[in-house]
Amino acid sequence: MGHGETTRIAQVRLGAGGPLVGVQGLGCMGMSEFYGETDDSAARQTLEAALEAGVTLFDTADAYGRGANERFLAPFFGRHRDEITVATKFGIERTDDDRYRGVRNDPAYIRRSVDASLRRLGIDTVDLYYMHRRDPGVPLAESVGAMAELVSAGKVRHLGLSEVTGPELREAHAVHPIAALQSEWSLFSRDVERSAVGAAAELGVALVPYSPLGRGFLTGAFADAAKDLPQGDFRAHQPRFTGDNARTNSALLAPVRKVADAHGATPAQIALAWVQQRARVHSLPVVPIPGTRRVSRLRENTAATRLTLTPDDLALLDPIAAQVAGDRYPDMSATATARE
Repeated sequence: MGHGETTRIAQVRLGAGGPLVGVQGLGCMGMSEFYGETDDSAARQTLEAALEAGVTLFDTADAYGRGANERFLAPFFGRHRDEITVATKFGIERTDDDRYRGVRNDPAYIRRSVDASLRRLGIDTVDLYYMHRRDPGVPLAESVGAMAELVSAGKVRHLGLSEVTGPELREAHAVHPIAALQSEWSLFSRDVERSAVGAAAELGVALVPYSPLGRGFLTGAFADAAKDLPQGDFRAHQPRFTGDNARTNSALLAPVRKVADAHGATPAQIALAWVQQRARVHSLPVVPIPGTRRVSRLRENTAATRLTLTPDDLALLDPIAAQVAGDRYPDMSATATARE
């Protein structure tokens, strides 16, 4: 299959009463930081190309660039406000010098955070507002209750959670309907299937997988991850990209390449198609949010939504996650995995 197509992608509803969005969204974090040098002009072209392709869920957070990502996206959101679903997050607190990062979920912090995000984004209402990470020191009902008040106040339309367990999702949903759960889900990372996927399917909550391409590893772009990463790229410190782990994980891409060759597709397209089909196994609406700053990658990614893997393909790909070397993050303490 070619990957230069611009046919518009299909749509899916986020949660029982959530917004209708394209079946693939766009993660915008890398447009501001974490993945080496940024190119604002290329990123702006990618945003426009995404909308043209039918991508309507645009994902950011107050932590990305310490507010810079929200400010960068504001003009694009302003031009296309009626066509898009804006998702942002609170919960990761960073100091200006970036020496401190912590997780905060207290109601006063949530109220301050949404007002600051609305100002930076230049909008009146956030379509989908996520708790970025869970602070177990604050009762979940207290945090979700404060988020529900933002819905009543008209500042937020729908609520989301990120990196929570199945029991936590059920507890939150009992306080206020949750439209979407954003967690890492890919051929390399299937922790979310332990409890959260089943709970989401049961409750009618959509899954929004972040890093569906394994932070780029599943694209097959890294012969030697440590050497191939640009300066300032946070992946240089990620366990899966370093030393023996990187070599082990590179070898795991062989079946992905084999399936890609059989379909005339790229490894990235196979990885994205796998997430879509894995969600269907669980009867779960899913909107992966691969991030990119390049129009060519955006078109490659959206073309994956029209790819169907065979049972034989899936059987080849299924064992990969169990063989991956290294944790998802150097410190897993803030993830759902640590609380399961």
